[in-house]
Amino acid sequence: MTWQAARVAQVREEAVGIRSLELVPAGGSDFAPFAPGAHVELQLGPSLIRPYSLVNTVGWDGTYRVAVKLEPTSRGGSRRVHELREGEEIAVRPPRNNFPLDPGAKHHLLLAGGIGITPILGMARHLAASGGSFELGYFGRSRSEMAFLDELSGASLRARTALHVGLEPPAVRDVLADMLARQPRGTHVYVCGPSPFMTLARELVAGHPDLALHLEYFSNDAAMPDQQADGFRVVLGRSGRSFEIPPDRTIVEVLAENGIVVPTSCEQGVCGTCQTGVISGRPEHRDLFLSDEEHAAGDTMLICVSRSLDRELVLDL
Repeated sequence: MTWQAARVAQVREEAVGIRSLELVPAGGSDFAPFAPGAHVELQLGPSLIRPYSLVNTVGWDGTYRVAVKLEPTSRGGSRRVHELREGEEIAVRPPRNNFPLDPGAKHHLLLAGGIGITPILGMARHLAASGGSFELGYFGRSRSEMAFLDELSGASLRARTALHVGLEPPAVRDVLADMLARQPRGTHVYVCGPSPFMTLARELVAGHPDLALHLEYFSNDAAMPDQQADGFRVVLGRSGRSFEIPPDRTIVEVLAENGIVVPTSCEQGVCGTCQTGVISGRPEHRDLFLSDEEHAAGDTMLICVSRSLDRELVLDL
């Protein structure tokens, strides 16, 4: 997908540490439309590309609106977003959607933790406008750190939104368990938030086989370097070139150091940008993007985080 010039038309403080950007086309082409759950990738520097969920799903006016939390451990993405000023230009890639609403669902349960409200809000606004059946649970440490509270308290969303503020982990578990227990059979559950919140929701939904679960991860704890991991060799199937991948380096990093640039975005195995075919060898999957079936098949992998179970791995590159 090609990049498109975008201008920052508006910057808003949505909550403590959370800033939203309204982007408009800076060139001659209009932005591509999108559906709830979609995200765009922003090029924030020469090698700094990050995906952010789109919020403005109703009454689309041709702009892209994203909201970003400033993370203390930011690798540059959220910090750079919070440095942007109105009038600055950046590059944007057209929307992708790995977290769509299921059009056949009769009821939707939307669950957001912290900044995970960004895709969830877009879904809620769309469902409210189209007459869809849903309820929304939004969990946060404090009201001051919860974005879009004004929109959530509006007439179209207020009755179907429950705010859960300052709960300790056992209380979060209890609330989620209660919400899931009273969902009608066949409900589709959409979850986005911090890793512990996602893990808990996944665990609880597993106890309800009549519910369908959809997950949108922002980070991946399993993507951290593993000093105890074994090194392995990667062979590029199209050229025959081979490279040693040490325990503390990723496939993407080693390839880039040798002049082979594979497009990446999140670099944590959650967005799918670097998905690469596997010709031979068994991948050690560490991503949160591929399905269980794709993991089991072993014919594709995300090379920004995943490794190899075998001494040699041949990739379709």
